[in-house]
Amino acid sequence: MQKSNSKNQTFIKKAIILAAGLGTRFLPVTKSIPKEMLPIIDKPCIQYLVEEAVASGIKEIIFVINDSKLSIKNYFSPKKNEIKELKNRLKKTKKTAELKLIESIEHLAKFHYVIQKEALGDGHAILCAKKIIGSEPVAILFGDDIYDSKIPALSQLIKQYEKFKTPIIGLQKIDKKDSKKYGIISPEKSQKLPENLYKISSLVEKPETKNAPSNLAIVGKYIITPELLKTLEKSQSSTKDKELRLIDGMINYLKTDTTKNPHQIHGLKIEGTRFDTGDKTGFLKATMHFASKRNDIK
Repeated sequence: MQKSNSKNQTFIKKAIILAAGLGTRFLPVTKSIPKEMLPIIDKPCIQYLVEEAVASGIKEIIFVINDSKLSIKNYFSPKKNEIKELKNRLKKTKKTAELKLIESIEHLAKFHYVIQKEALGDGHAILCAKKIIGSEPVAILFGDDIYDSKIPALSQLIKQYEKFKTPIIGLQKIDKKDSKKYGIISPEKSQKLPENLYKISSLVEKPETKNAPSNLAIVGKYIITPELLKTLEKSQSSTKDKELRLIDGMINYLKTDTTKNPHQIHGLKIEGTRFDTGDKTGFLKATMHFASKRNDIK
């Protein structure tokens, strides 16, 4: 687990982990196992995100899943009778460390589970959790983006939110030829900000290389505000297709900027090594990377 860096972080207490996707890139195994539950060594991908959130000061975690991914709920919030036999066996065989390990997972945070009944985009998935979010800023973590970093990736974003009180987007510099795989930001040119921090003037979803406004790509980590959430909700009627994406809400949020109440979004280039575990190559790289850090198998 990543070392906690949450001493003075009091603003963000809830995080949403989006895990309702169908995992088609990992078929056929995802026909019965959620891709977020695929193990990196002996720990599911999604647990890395939970531990990142907890190490960043998060107290409540909201999983947005579909009704075929109840194994995520069974893993983090198992019913007593479902895990009783395993715990009894570990007690009898005096495997104390293993018992403590599985029990600790249940107490990492307060867990909530929301079902997204239709695959209508990540923006729609966030709105499914609207009642639990309430009127407070919330962290958003996509189920595929895992970082290995000295300071948890989410903690880096929270630190910037505490300074600016604006939505914060996690960024990564990419080769422009890969821009059609990502949302890309256009940073303001006249800005006096620390290195790796950007004020965003506009965003575009998966542009062709020639149309990409920069090489700063959006990764699956955000802090969103109640105002942005309201804009996202209003954006449902303006989407070109049935899917509502978080980037739609952010684009409209910047468009509805006013002189009296200027809407700002900042982006932070996250420090650390990123793995896209929703991609087969990225998943293998993550497995090799974390295996090499373990004394028992490296």
